[in-house]
Amino acid sequence: MPTKGRQRMDTSRELQRILDESSDRENPGPDGIKEILDSVRTIAVVGISRNPEKAARRVPAYLAAKGYEVFPVNPNVDRILGKEARDSLLDVTESVDMVLVFRPSEEAARVAEVAMAREEKPVIWLQEGIRANEVAARARAQGITVVQDLCTYKVHKVLRPE
Repeated sequence: MPTKGRQRMDTSRELQRILDESSDRENPGPDGIKEILDSVRTIAVVGISRNPEKAARRVPAYLAAKGYEVFPVNPNVDRILGKEARDSLLDVTESVDMVLVFRPSEEAARVAEVAMAREEKPVIWLQEGIRANEVAARARAQGITVVQDLCTYKVHKVLRPE
């Protein structure tokens, strides 16, 4: 098998393995996940951490370094990643393609509801270990893409290994 073909197969296999680790079988499949990462340019990160050792800081920093425009949302800090932090998703006045949530599941539903109400209908991505099943079902019924219990970093590293 040619090298490029083998690399594509290895990438597809690894992506499917990561998707299989998610507890949400309603998440988009490999093509849908790839389409999200190809189309998203702006991301509101709700629950971004000031602690550089936490995933809630490392993942958004990684995404920013990969060219995504990140809007930090954390009411406990003034600036993160060189940008003004917003107190809530309601304070993000710029259009966003995706809302990435790093809040506990019991808080994620409220964030997802605010995201659903946004005019641009962004992708709602709940980071690994986070779910809001009822809101996710309602959002999906409205045609909004929702990803739950999946790490954006892991997916991006597989699809864009540069």
